[in-house]
Amino acid sequence: MADLLKGKRGLVMGVANERSIAWGIAKAMAGEGAELAFTYQGEAFGKRLEPLAASVGSNFLVDVDVTDDASLDTAFDRLKSEWGGIDFLVHAIAFSDKNELSGRFINTSKANFQNSLTISCFSFIDVAKRASELMPNGGTLLTLTYQGSNRVTPNYNVMGVAKAALESAVRYLANDLGPQGIRVNAISPGPMKTLAGAAIAGARNTYRQTEQNAPLRSNATLESVGGTAVYLASDYGAYTSGEIVRVDGGYHVLGMPQPEHL
Repeated sequence: MADLLKGKRGLVMGVANERSIAWGIAKAMAGEGAELAFTYQGEAFGKRLEPLAASVGSNFLVDVDVTDDASLDTAFDRLKSEWGGIDFLVHAIAFSDKNELSGRFINTSKANFQNSLTISCFSFIDVAKRASELMPNGGTLLTLTYQGSNRVTPNYNVMGVAKAALESAVRYLANDLGPQGIRVNAISPGPMKTLAGAAIAGARNTYRQTEQNAPLRSNATLESVGGTAVYLASDYGAYTSGEIVRVDGGYHVLGMPQPEHL
């Protein structure tokens, strides 16, 4: 390791278990010398997170519900009081009713549409505003997206719309915060075997399809996504902002499956 993040502190939001993309990012960042704080939602996720956080030398855990202003206030107030400021934030939070991640998109309910956009998109805007106030010397804001934002993906449904909104928010936030030296980017992995991914109908078929047809004939690994996050948060990423960085084995360049899978 090259200590690319030595001396930097950051908040990681959205670690559900050891297979979470957020955990892959956190582990890579810690390996490069970063000091980490974590958020979780609810006691059950807190218990899962504790040993993971401890394994990277962190006991800074805060229970946060991104739909509750008071809990967000508590988290960022604690960051300010204990650390003074942060250098990066990783937002790996998204949600939609599992029952609406199958069938036709046209059947999306108003309530789930609003909830999905609030949690999956607005929460990033909300935490970006709070985090930017703790970055007087500049910093990095990262979130996670997926290609279902711009290409129709079976059963991704309203999450595709939410991720499209999130990617647009990345660009607008990058422009707003650039004068403060704050970079804003999203990482777009291919499908991965995570708790969130398992909620999408047909996830196994999607995973197999991309693995067979991506130019590299492989889906992304947690390590590869983590390494990309390290680059973006490090000084080497100093002039990368407003980008959607794809880590999907090249799958996004395809117009159709490989010949052997047509």
